[in-house]
Amino acid sequence: MAFDGIVVANLVHELKQELTNGRIAKIAQPEADELLLTIKSPAGQRRLCISASASLPLIYLTDTNKPSPMTAPNFCMLLRKHIANGRIVDIWQPKLERIIHFTIEHLDEMGDLCRKDLIVEIMGKHSNIIFCNEEGMIIDSIKHVPAQMSSVREVLPGRTYFIPDTMEKHDPLSITAQDFIETIDSKPLPLAKAIYTSFTGVSPIVAEEICYLSGIDSSITPKELSEDIKLHLYNQFTIYFSAVSEGDFKPAIYYSGNEPKEFSSLPLSHFSNYTRKDFESVSEVLDLYYSSRNALTRIRQKSTDLRHIVQTALERARKKYDLQVRQLKDTENRDKFKVYGELINTYGYNLEPDAKKLDALNYYTNEMVTIPLDPTKTPQENAQRYFDKYNKQKRTFEALSRLIEETKEDIDYLESVQNALFIAQTEDDLAQVKEELIEAGYMRRKFTKKKIKIKSQPLHYISSDGYHMYVGKNNFQNEELTFHFAVGNDWWFHAKQAPGSHVIVKTNGDELPDRTFEEAGKLAAYYSSMKDKDKIEIDYVEKKHVKKPRGGKPGFVVYYTNYSLIIDSDISGIQLIE
Repeated sequence: MAFDGIVVANLVHELKQELTNGRIAKIAQPEADELLLTIKSPAGQRRLCISASASLPLIYLTDTNKPSPMTAPNFCMLLRKHIANGRIVDIWQPKLERIIHFTIEHLDEMGDLCRKDLIVEIMGKHSNIIFCNEEGMIIDSIKHVPAQMSSVREVLPGRTYFIPDTMEKHDPLSITAQDFIETIDSKPLPLAKAIYTSFTGVSPIVAEEICYLSGIDSSITPKELSEDIKLHLYNQFTIYFSAVSEGDFKPAIYYSGNEPKEFSSLPLSHFSNYTRKDFESVSEVLDLYYSSRNALTRIRQKSTDLRHIVQTALERARKKYDLQVRQLKDTENRDKFKVYGELINTYGYNLEPDAKKLDALNYYTNEMVTIPLDPTKTPQENAQRYFDKYNKQKRTFEALSRLIEETKEDIDYLESVQNALFIAQTEDDLAQVKEELIEAGYMRRKFTKKKIKIKSQPLHYISSDGYHMYVGKNNFQNEELTFHFAVGNDWWFHAKQAPGSHVIVKTNGDELPDRTFEEAGKLAAYYSSMKDKDKIEIDYVEKKHVKKPRGGKPGFVVYYTNYSLIIDSDISGIQLIE
């Protein structure tokens, strides 16, 4: 996704209008790599979210508040000491870098007016929030970068702040025609790549757009173009970037159906197959586009330990299952030993002493068989030896059959927990899965005096026909929905032979329309391990036909009379009730 220099320029343009001369009323640090500033400006009170997350760096205005830790981290306390109640006097971007400087004016401990810079670097895994004094010396940063981590630049208190010019890129806002042509000519790369690797703040998508507007194939090399075509390309390049210089931004999200595929601050004409939705504010675009992705990323990070526990247990169970299946295979010929014993008892009366084999007619198959014998034993002892082998393998077969069934149940259960972790949306969801793992014996409970209240609830959707549909996010919720919440004539949906959520549709005694059946099936498909398949088979049945097996694990059910439908997992048109 193109969080490039143009989007940053759009943000700076917007933030200057909204926050210049605003006072910093509150500084919070909800996450280890995230700040939330509350600013009282002439335009009103605004919240500015700044994230230096390696996986999802962001900065945008938001109306959403976030809970903060009881004890503020050191970086947050430092900012409160220096710039609490400070006034934002300038917001600027160096060239077209993905960097924003907030120049803040405040009174120091002596009552003298001084300035500090809060610098936000949106640079993927190298993103950071750096606090500097007037001389450009780093006071502190939300992430420390010692020499062992980077040979290019240390980010530590006491070091001088600078922007590392490792890529030797040019400023697209001031490049001349001659320099533009010489720069792209020097790179034996496809045209689009030559553009985005040569100029600051230009993303691959913008480079493709400039080639598209110029009517030039982006895959050919610059050397293949005539001088006139290169000049035409430069003119389109400068026209496109003139909107940045003039602050003429048009923030938008591009959708494929209901799924957001891309966002931008300037038009992307080559996205003709997508539906474009315009917004007044680039912050609104970023908030809408990234809010769900950011929440999901955070939950993924916080569920790492639980996922590791489940994955480890799953690997052990699968190895155990494979070993048991191999051992079971060894008992496949057990009946042969029983037949050998019977044939020795039938034909062994005329065996010679010290005989090493018996050739006999197998009266079960009407075929001749050769039975190995122990010459030191009598025919009766040889027969008993084969009967003992048969009985031992029979007992092994019966025991392994039970164990394999139990191990398969463990695998199915752990896969269902794995799916629950995958669809978890909040910390309460994770807490409920953790409680389930503790009760199942996969984790130990840590002693605490304070009882943890779990507020996680099933997802609640409403169908296009107005029927309420509920989706369990883990086995506890599945159990509650199916056996305590649903009544006999409500409908139950689940992905066939796959880990997934129970979906309950409340019928209120009505006969459901076909469209509601389809939408409930889509929910069951989406919240299952089969989500990424093109078509998923869904079983559905009235709740009264769903039973819980004796001693079954949470969320496990049996049903014998059911209907099936084949459907996709696109739930974009189904309304979620908050």
